[in-house]
Amino acid sequence: GSLTYYKFSREFVVPVISNKRVDSLVILNLNLEVDSAIADSLYPMDPKLRDNIMTTLVSLSNEGEAMVSITDPANYELIRATVLENLKQLVPEGLENVLILDMAKQHI
Repeated sequence: GSLTYYKFSREFVVPVISNKRVDSLVILNLNLEVDSAIADSLYPMDPKLRDNIMTTLVSLSNEGEAMVSITDPANYELIRATVLENLKQLVPEGLENVLILDMAKQHI
């Protein structure tokens, strides 16, 4: 089938912990590349999709470097692959890829 893009209404904001406190936030703008056949079924699932992705991103943030050095292309790959793998529990068919459109880091 043809592919289309599922856009989230807002960005994902992930706290990055250092020495047991939040020292920065990573802001990600993600799209999903999906088979057109399933695109319409994703909108009602938006809260579940966001929850799944946030859980993944927070886990990645807690586990190591993925959110620390956002300029490392290997971390993009790790984030994409892990988010995709976990989303497939919710969307077993038709989910092709996770695209990272923007990623920025804000120290607080």
